[in-house]
Amino acid sequence: MFSKMSASIAVLGAALGFCLSPVSAHAAADYPTTAVADYVYACMKSNGETREALERCSCSIDVVASIVPYDDYVAAETFRRMALTTGEAAGLFRESPPAKAAGAELKRAQAEAEIRCF
Repeated sequence: MFSKMSASIAVLGAALGFCLSPVSAHAAADYPTTAVADYVYACMKSNGETREALERCSCSIDVVASIVPYDDYVAAETFRRMALTTGEAAGLFRESPPAKAAGAELKRAQAEAEIRCF
């Protein structure tokens, strides 16, 4: 007996490699499966939990992975999450040149993914 959430996860897992754009799924192969799944899951939460959203979000991570190496993606996500913390030290994660550069690279890749996939 599957719940709605289990069915969504099953569909997500079955279709992670599907992509509407000509970007190769090979690019996302450099990203661990959990990173791809986390990205697609969060994207679907933001864009609706439909088959179309699954396809577009899968395409989106493929585009991001083709532009941003995985280590840079991890750095950008770390800066982003740490910037959400409170206190003086959190400013380092928002205002330092490495934080700004990592964030800009990821935003550029996500903007490209938005154009190609949505």
